Amino acid sequence: MKKTNILKNGALGALVLSVTFGCASTQQEEPAAAPAAKKDTACQAELAAAEAARKKAASVGGEWRDTGKILKSAKKALAAGDVAECIKLANKARRQGEMGYAQALEQRDNDVNSYTVERGDNLWNISGKDSIYGDPYQWPLIYKANRSQIKDADLIYPGQDLSIDRAVTSAAVNAAVQHAKTRGAWALGVVEESDKAYLAR
Repeated sequence: MKKTNILKNGALGALVLSVTFGCASTQQEEPAAAPAAKKDTACQAELAAAEAARKKAASVGGEWRDTGKILKSAKKALAAGDVAECIKLANKARRQGEMGYAQALEQRDNDVNSYTVERGDNLWNISGKDSIYGDPYQWPLIYKANRSQIKDADLIYPGQDLSIDRAVTSAAVNAAVQHAKTRGAWALGVVEESDKAYLAR
């Protein structure tokens, strides 16, 4: 009888100990998950900072060509659980955004704010000059900034002093390029309906 009681008490004690240690080991595993969550949060913060820097650079026309791709890669790395790679890529994208913004402002300060038309010039080749926009498709920006003295976008004259707008937004640049690419047929001395619609925006 005594042996049975001892065995029962021993078995009960072993059960209590296994439950106690089982709970203790579970509690020890929980803190290990906390640093991973902190890393995910750190990556999310870096991604948000990088996206903000990209948008700021884009607002002044200074977004670098591959910044968006780097951000996408960072998000994929986070989704795959590679937090270190996510943070590394997000930091790279943020630095590109900051540098692009600074470069765009510096370029704007160094660039001319007016242009005197020379013989043989047209809005296309003026816009394409590195000192102006460096992109001929942005010629509608010059047209819009000088609508008071340019009646027909296809007719400008030597000696005209054209204002060059340096405070254009990325949305304005996109609208100008879109108009340049979809303008349609044109003729000298005629103000095209598509040009009127562009100026009215």
